[in-house]
Amino acid sequence: MDRIFNFVSLTGQIGTAGQPTSEQFALVASHGYSTVINLAMPDHPRALADEGDRVTREGMTYLHLPVPFDAPQPHHVRRFCRLLQALREDDPQQKIFIHCIMNYRVSAFMTHYLRLVEGYDAADARSPLFDRWAPDATWQALLAWDRAHIGL
Repeated sequence: MDRIFNFVSLTGQIGTAGQPTSEQFALVASHGYSTVINLAMPDHPRALADEGDRVTREGMTYLHLPVPFDAPQPHHVRRFCRLLQALREDDPQQKIFIHCIMNYRVSAFMTHYLRLVEGYDAADARSPLFDRWAPDATWQALLAWDRAHIGL
């Protein structure tokens, strides 16, 4: 899994990353992931037009929640948190692979999910990717959103 760009095993059941190559979805499946959630915009130059087909051919479920990197909104985070919560409640042991282009969107969204839904403290909810990424003002603002602002 370390060959996948910016891969982080965030919890025992959740892995996050930047955009995998087409071939790397077989690797994701071989590591026991059953669901792939993609937060990248479909028109990004590094996005894979046939990603859903590739993922489902590997026997995994594919879910796409496109989030514009320059304009994330509270409803994006709310939908993501509710979706992930439903998936985890349905099968707490399933492994879920979540990606965007760089693993920045995902890391920020997972911070909210782990803190507000799973009850992690701030330090444990923080992805190690933040050691390499300095969020700009848009993403700093998103990270400061609370439960009420997101609508959870």
